[in-house]
Amino acid sequence: MSESISVSTQSNHLYEYHVGEGLLETTARFIEHSFGKQKLIIIIDDTVYQYHYSRILNVFESSFHTISTYRVPPGENSKNIHQFSEIVDFILKEGVERKTPILAIGGGVVGDLSGFVAASVLRGVPLVHMPTSLLAMVDSSIGGKTGINHSTGKNLIGSFYQPKAVFADINFLETLPHKEWVNGLSEIIKYGFIAAPDILNTLQTLTSDHQLAPPKEWMSIIEQSASIKINTVQKDVHEGGIRAFLNFGHTYGHVLERAGMYSKFSHGEAIFAGMYGAISASNKLGGNIDNDLLSIFKPLYNINLSDIPDVEELITWMHHDKKVDKNKIRLILLHTLSEPYVHTVLDKNLLISSWTDLIQQFS
Repeated sequence: MSESISVSTQSNHLYEYHVGEGLLETTARFIEHSFGKQKLIIIIDDTVYQYHYSRILNVFESSFHTISTYRVPPGENSKNIHQFSEIVDFILKEGVERKTPILAIGGGVVGDLSGFVAASVLRGVPLVHMPTSLLAMVDSSIGGKTGINHSTGKNLIGSFYQPKAVFADINFLETLPHKEWVNGLSEIIKYGFIAAPDILNTLQTLTSDHQLAPPKEWMSIIEQSASIKINTVQKDVHEGGIRAFLNFGHTYGHVLERAGMYSKFSHGEAIFAGMYGAISASNKLGGNIDNDLLSIFKPLYNINLSDIPDVEELITWMHHDKKVDKNKIRLILLHTLSEPYVHTVLDKNLLISSWTDLIQQFS
């Protein structure tokens, strides 16, 4: 069983997002039909490699004359200029032409890295995403954002580069660790706040008694979440307008990731905490958001902010966010559920008080 959603961007780039079970053969046929049998380059998360590569190779080796595979160390720390350079060196030495496809197999880290590599090598080679984490399936594999982190902030180096297709095979979720599940859960919760409050009710069922339902039961909410991301991206490819709404909680969250040296907190943990800051700021500006809608999921997370830097330093780091305009921090806030807006911060006290509320939740 699988579903497909067409993605059409303002640059007239059209591709399909597929979600379902057992999509390896479908993916191999698509790549072979689109780009030929000569060569395939696979960039894969090392943990995914250990669990799934033999199964992947069994399917793909009959479709391609040569398969070159690069294994990316797991974790956000791999999104750096050194790892980017290593992958580029590998691909160029293996031999690549402008029609040689890159298949990115992994979570958001591998997807972001592979996308930036694909955009850069020979000024662009075909890219196909096979997301293996919940987060990548509902968020990072969609929309063409690629990039790496810098010591001054997250995702500050990169480009917009659309894939040729996305194949989200939920069978990969069978081996997904709990921490990676909650990574993706945070992005789905975000969609519930900014676009579809019914998602929050569905998530309560899927996480009842603080237990995660089997992967097959998540397929509908994965498709719904992907549809929200796709509909937003189609209207605003380069984040000049409404695409910024997808960053609800992220301005605070990215700072927390940096505070933890991109290793203490996962992306999803940081974004979950960051949404507390965004809700606090929203309510201080007249919004009407019930904190309990977020707190009900809190037992699924293991977040401790007792030893992060002081609020003044955190606010300083916020100035490195990509949404900063004329040195003014811009937050994605809510009037109420499904009514997001961009707020330009003119009063520093809003940041101080919202950070204080956020930290108290996890101290």
